[in-house]
Amino acid sequence: MSTSKPSRGKNVLGGPLISCSEDPLTGYTRSGCCEAVAGDFGMHVVCVRLTEEFLKFSQSVGNDLSTPIPEYGFPGLQPGDQWCLCAARWQEALDAGAAPPVILEATHMSALEFVSLDDLQDHVYKPAKG
Repeated sequence: MSTSKPSRGKNVLGGPLISCSEDPLTGYTRSGCCEAVAGDFGMHVVCVRLTEEFLKFSQSVGNDLSTPIPEYGFPGLQPGDQWCLCAARWQEALDAGAAPPVILEATHMSALEFVSLDDLQDHVYKPAKG
């Protein structure tokens, strides 16, 4: 009997979907993965590294991700946190010049229904060296 986790699907590069973040715990089902699941009408499938610019943009369009909401177990997010973002919101941020960097290996392939692979690749997160 196998004790491994069930497959969470494929990423936009065609490989296995890896975890986006466990601290803060993200994903529509708070699994840590940006998996596509039934009932997630927002399609929280794009794994991003949050920036101050994006957080301000998101707040300006009515989605304040920075303020904690303890009653829902939401810690509030900060620049540098990784988070599963709605694919349409990422596209909206891209159109506004505020798209946060993307972790392709942790972005579910269903994101490609909303955004282009070229745009995602143009916004790949590159960790600072040194």
